[in-house]
Amino acid sequence: MAFHTFVVLLCQVAVFLSLCAVGEGRYSIFRRFKEAQDTKQGSLFEEQWFTQKLDHFNGADTRVWKQRYFINEAFYRPGGPVFLMIGGEGPANPAWMEDGTWLTYAEKLGALCLMLEHRFYGKSHPTVDLSTDNLRFLSSRQALADLAHFRTMIAEARGLTDRKWVVFGGSYPGSLAAWFRLKYPHLVHASVATSAPVYATVNFPEYLEVVWRSLASENTECPLLVKKASDDLVERLKDPRTYENITKDFNLCSKLQIQTDMDSAYFLETLAGNFMNVVQYNEDNRGFEGLTGTNITIKVLCSVMTDSSLGDPYARYAAVARLMMEATSMKCLDTSFSKYVSDMTNTSWDGPAPEAGRQWVYQTCAEFGFYQSTDSPNQPFAGFPLVYFLKQCTNFYNISAEQVAEAVTQSNEYYGAYDIRSSRIVFPNGSIDPWHALGVTQDISADLPAIFIKGTSHCANMYPARSDDPAQLTLARDHIFLLLQQWLKQ
Repeated sequence: MAFHTFVVLLCQVAVFLSLCAVGEGRYSIFRRFKEAQDTKQGSLFEEQWFTQKLDHFNGADTRVWKQRYFINEAFYRPGGPVFLMIGGEGPANPAWMEDGTWLTYAEKLGALCLMLEHRFYGKSHPTVDLSTDNLRFLSSRQALADLAHFRTMIAEARGLTDRKWVVFGGSYPGSLAAWFRLKYPHLVHASVATSAPVYATVNFPEYLEVVWRSLASENTECPLLVKKASDDLVERLKDPRTYENITKDFNLCSKLQIQTDMDSAYFLETLAGNFMNVVQYNEDNRGFEGLTGTNITIKVLCSVMTDSSLGDPYARYAAVARLMMEATSMKCLDTSFSKYVSDMTNTSWDGPAPEAGRQWVYQTCAEFGFYQSTDSPNQPFAGFPLVYFLKQCTNFYNISAEQVAEAVTQSNEYYGAYDIRSSRIVFPNGSIDPWHALGVTQDISADLPAIFIKGTSHCANMYPARSDDPAQLTLARDHIFLLLQQWLKQ
């Protein structure tokens, strides 16, 4: 989409995604995205609906529901391939039907373009609510079965059964793109699996290690100053007399209240999320989706953190938080863990939780983990260890830490983790993107190539090209196109 950068940024920064989320930081990959818009104003592409089974793995269950999709026939030439963009942990944004690198490929190759929204996200509601009992129908396996049935029935209805289907996805949908080709090779001819975390892991402190390295690539002092600020803040939280000043410094919506370790962890993760979000999406071209705050880059953050005129590192850390709020038109920062719990346990589709928050966190608890903890010494933050995330699984869904670990093991057993045995899947990843730590960054085989793009961020190759794109990003897009040309001849 994530990566846990998802929910905190979900709640905090009004920048977010529709296809590259993964929530993959509280994000998504896969929690934190507050997406901008479910639809692009003035979109030329109307939403359409497809009938799906609720449970693909229980023949006795005949319940069905309506899944949203979009179609672009502008580039299709008879005999051309079919491109299927996979939706992820957020609303499917029709902006992708009007722009994006995949459409450049489609125009050159004469492809019909489809985008299918993921069950339980956006307007694709399989159940009456988001109760934990209903969320058992939310899984990557059910999503892949949705894709398979959609592909089969649309092909039959439109006379496309003999066409070659190519799937695209970024972040968690990137993983789905790889797994769709892996599990349904008779339906999928080739896959472009961008920024795909194919290895599930309960604890993912490597995410923040990449954040450190990415900040250091701009200025070696930058992550050191972030660490000093974070450590200073942790010390201040030990004294309730500092809470009033902290409330003012970070422009909090209500006076800071720290009564439990979960309260402090949520507060600290929210502030760290400013850096996690910017690093993950540094200098990408998400603006076409209608997102705000995309002008804040690693360079901007580090310029603030190294500006001694702003005061000590703690003061600069607070200045970053205020800058992010201004960039995303936020009046104040809500860091109340009790409110977060209330929002996340509301099971209504119209509940107050940020878009897709409850759903994505459930998937992390039930399938992937991906918890971006501070359990490594080689990263700049403190105060949100693995136990903080695991307690949420228990509190929100009654899923124990042991069950999370077992679910992660099962996911790796089912999909193969890094040991992918397939063909015609390309794995683009950016070196700045923290999610590359769980992705394929070296060729598995000649038919399973990796494209590691130096200096680029999450899903960078998917966004519309710009004249000032780094040369390596342009070459990566060209490389993917050449692979598609080659594979479509096979």
